[in-house]
Amino acid sequence: MIDMTSLRSLAPALARITTAGAVGAALHIGKGDPDKVDQTALDFSRAALNQTEVDGEVICCEGPKDNAPAFNNREKVGTGNGPKVEFVIDQVDGTTATSKGKKDAISALACAPAGCLQVLPDDGYYFKVATDGKSKGKINLDMPIEDIVKTVAAYKKLELSNFTVIMLERERHNEILGRLRKLGVRIVLISDGDIGGAIVTCLSNTGIDLLVGAGAGAEATMAAVAVKCLGGTMLVKVWKDKKDDAGRMDRLRAAGVDVDKTYTEEELARGNEMIFAASGITKGEMLDGVRFTADGATVQSFCTRLPSGTIEWSKTILKFKGHPVYSQVT
Repeated sequence: MIDMTSLRSLAPALARITTAGAVGAALHIGKGDPDKVDQTALDFSRAALNQTEVDGEVICCEGPKDNAPAFNNREKVGTGNGPKVEFVIDQVDGTTATSKGKKDAISALACAPAGCLQVLPDDGYYFKVATDGKSKGKINLDMPIEDIVKTVAAYKKLELSNFTVIMLERERHNEILGRLRKLGVRIVLISDGDIGGAIVTCLSNTGIDLLVGAGAGAEATMAAVAVKCLGGTMLVKVWKDKKDDAGRMDRLRAAGVDVDKTYTEEELARGNEMIFAASGITKGEMLDGVRFTADGATVQSFCTRLPSGTIEWSKTILKFKGHPVYSQVT
């Protein structure tokens, strides 16, 4: 265990890291070059992270499976001083959306004492459900999607006609989408960003009640940290797709994954000391996008942490000239 005061004091520094990633990505909004989006965000977030007073290690970063720019696996980060922590980082959750100038891209990270975060292997997709704490312990992934929706709605005291599900717009979700539409619920389809999609289900003023759908393993852990900090519930299970190659289940088992098990936020994010931070790249359900000015940029960020459950929203006004990270921006 590390000193809670030390971990709590990290929160503003971690938001500076996601702010840096957001600015780096936003420089290439709509320019059609996903690799530049990822690379500049990586360069900026790495520069900010290595100024942070931690003895840190990146245990997972979204990107390598697509040969996209990313932190190295087990990359040592920070100054080497301060608390010993681990990170799961997605410097751009929504690279394609950013490159096309679309909504809902964020820069995000999760941080906890070393040994507390579990990341499912970057091998195919995982089915995820997230919602606030009202139906915690009342839903499971053996239930049909209709029963999950009805149970969450009942505990939230909502009619199905006044219930909203958020999910990634993907071909793999077409069957689920059809079943949800038959229920009569409202549906918000997002092009990218199921981390943010999970978080907004746990915030009272968003009008979003439930996240469902299949996505990557690193994002599941980051979302689980945020959802746990917010008192919500998240369930994650291996997504078994007809398009999977024949060896996937064996590879997952070899990596220590129980392919029939439902993982919860408590298992993906162990303990009671952790921080989640995110900054908006393009405007979305959770955060506003980066707004450039004549001499800098304005960035909106979100941070939540345990054990306090504190939620912080912030607006950073950056001046690029002479800045140790942003002075390279012309």
